[in-house]
Formats: sequence, C-alpha cells, structure tokens
Amino acid sequence: MRNFFNFLKSRSFLIQLGLAFAVTVAIVYGGLQWLKSSTHHGEFITVPDLSRLSVMEMRAAIEEADLRYEVVDSANYNPKYPRFSIIDQDPRAGDKVKKNRTIYVNVNPSGYKKVSVPKIIQVTRRNATAKLRAVGLDVGQVTYIPELGKDMVYRIKYKGKDISPGYKLPKTSKIELVCGNGSITEKAKVQADSE
Repeated sequence: MRNFFNFLKSRSFLIQLGLAFAVTVAIVYGGLQWLKSSTHHGEFITVPDLSRLSVMEMRAAIEEADLRYEVVDSANYNPKYPRFSIIDQDPRAGDKVKKNRTIYVNVNPSGYKKVSVPKIIQVTRRNATAKLRAVGLDVGQVTYIPELGKDMVYRIKYKGKDISPGYKLPKTSKIELVCGNGSITEKAKVQADSE
C-alpha cells in the first residue's frame, strides 16, 4: 500500500497524469472545432419570403438560398392568392436557419374542393342553414311556395337548377332553398292531393 502512495507522489506518475490531461483537452478541443465546422456553427441563412410565388419561382428561391422544400398541403384554397402559388410556409420568412434546412410550404390549389350537399329536404330552414354551413356551403336565396310546412325545405337549387342531396359543389357555393310559406292548411293539402 505504501508503494502505491509513493507511486502517486512520484514524478513519472505526475508527468503521465499531465500528459493524459493534455491529450484529453486536445481531443475535446479538436472535436468541438470539427463539430463547429461540420455543422456550420454561427452560419445562418435568412429564409426568403415565398408567399404569392409560383411553385417554379419558389423552387428557384429555395435553391438559391441553399435550402430544401417540401409541399405539405394544397387543400385550403384561398381566393386572395394566385392559383398554384405559395400561401403559407414554415419556418416563416425572415427566420434564421442552417444550410439545407427543409422549408415546408402550402400551395394554393386551383379552386375550392367539392363537398356533398347534405340531406336538407323536409328539414326546417334554420336546420338546413346550419347543415349547409357545417360542410362549407351557404344559403344564397330563400324562395317561398304555397306549402303546408312553414319554413320547411321542399326543394334545393343551385344556379337556378334543382339539385338533390349528395350533389357535389365547390366549397363556399350558395344554394337556394325553396321553402313552404305555411299558407296551405292540412285539410286543403289533403283535398289538393286527392284531385
């Protein structure tokens, strides 16, 4: 045991300990310098503003900035932007990113996607309006006809033509509801039907 403590106090042990410390420091320093250069530490690219650019213009801007891109969505049509232009991006314009960072973009499609007209025949005008809005359609006009059910939907029209539930229309389309005005009584309705 005494020899062990004498060895720890010896000059050769202290030299070896010093060399081991110096080599460790050199390896750590060298590793940090390598990481710094390989990850381009401190080097940032400003993300360009891609909004309203066509897909071709966006590609050119991305390549010029040494970045990459990925289209993540093209389903939400925005009429304020040109067709097939960039409507959103992540990271945002002006953010600082590393070289080769992927920029995720949303492309404006050519128009609104189509949705099915819900079943609104024999439903009140109020419920029909709510059902239409739930799928992205709207009520444009309401026409009343002499029928028993006041504010009951009897027919639906689009651009003057009768349509039926399940018909596909572009989102945000306006539908005409043909509703009863309640002017016919039950007795008169039965009499008219029997004639």
